[in-house]
Amino acid sequence: MSLVAVRVDLNCDMGESYGIWKLGRDEEVMPFVTSANIACGFHASDPHVMRRTVQLAKKHGVAVGAHTGFPDREGFGRRYIQVTKDELKDDVIYQVGALAGFLKANGMKLQHVKPHGAMYTVAVNDQELSEGIVEGIQEYDPELLLYAMPHSLTYKIAENRGLPVVPEGFVELNYLPNGSLALERAKKAWDPDEVARRFVRLLKEGKVTTVTGQDIRVDVKSVCVHGDAPNTPEILKALESAMKREGIERTNIKELL
Repeated sequence: MSLVAVRVDLNCDMGESYGIWKLGRDEEVMPFVTSANIACGFHASDPHVMRRTVQLAKKHGVAVGAHTGFPDREGFGRRYIQVTKDELKDDVIYQVGALAGFLKANGMKLQHVKPHGAMYTVAVNDQELSEGIVEGIQEYDPELLLYAMPHSLTYKIAENRGLPVVPEGFVELNYLPNGSLALERAKKAWDPDEVARRFVRLLKEGKVTTVTGQDIRVDVKSVCVHGDAPNTPEILKALESAMKREGIERTNIKELL
């Protein structure tokens, strides 16, 4: 009897260029992922980039999510901006609606929402921000998926309020002892072999090692790879090799829920 393969959704932050400023290697990355988190114009992207990235995702059969961030292009959305719950809710609805327009124009539907940068990492332990994110999504479309860390307050609030939520893990960021992330202000190049080792361990053992050296349990259905790293395509190729070797399959997240 053959063993059932481990299956995972691979998501990546994409469409983060704007104007003449280019970030990421989306054309090289898209064939390796199953879900694309496309920036919506606040922390990065513009209408033309959104359209092109949606079309690229359609070409490769990749599901699309809205990558919502704080209005902070200079800081790439990785700086915290103080907002109320209602302000954040409106910002989420605004960004989701913008991307959904380009999806509709290309005969596609929005699959999920994934907050970006500081919006994601601060909300992990913030009741008001988490409620703003969840309520914004539910007011727009309560069937949309939310990607969130399984240890986070965001995840728990979404789960308690009936919003479908995807437990997400990371293999090219470091974890803190409480299960949150040590955010990089500028994404560095990671060793592809080390990322692949972390990836296999996360999926096979459900564990990550924190910055303090302790192991914590992290059960995930999706793994994120950041599109703005200098060597994202090389990282994804290393993950592809590891998946073939270890019996891990990429699949759309809706097949795993």
